Amino acid sequence: MIGKLASVVLDCPDPKELAAFYAAVLGGDLEEVEDDWVTLRATDGVKLSFQLAPELREPQWPDPERPQQFHIDVTVENLDAAQEAVLALGAKLLEDDHDGARNWRVFTDPANHPFCLCAG
Repeated sequence: MIGKLASVVLDCPDPKELAAFYAAVLGGDLEEVEDDWVTLRATDGVKLSFQLAPELREPQWPDPERPQQFHIDVTVENLDAAQEAVLALGAKLLEDDHDGARNWRVFTDPANHPFCLCAG
């Protein structure tokens, strides 16, 4: 092992807004709250950080000219209830579960980063 993961950092136009979105999805506490940087320590100990990128060129799903670059998978107990909750927080549904043919659904967060809700 060379090292250990300290945090996953997402570029975004509004770090406080995106951190609040993921805090509502994952639970946890906001730390290091600055105008250009916010860290969320989720209830399971995972750290996500949000960095100001005012000129961010948002990814577009599934456009290879503006690829996703990465995505976050969130395991949930009930896909329908979780979908309703993230949509209420400002997420957008990109792909559903194809009438139950797969156990995940693809969304974007308010800064257009893709993430999946996965049945656990």
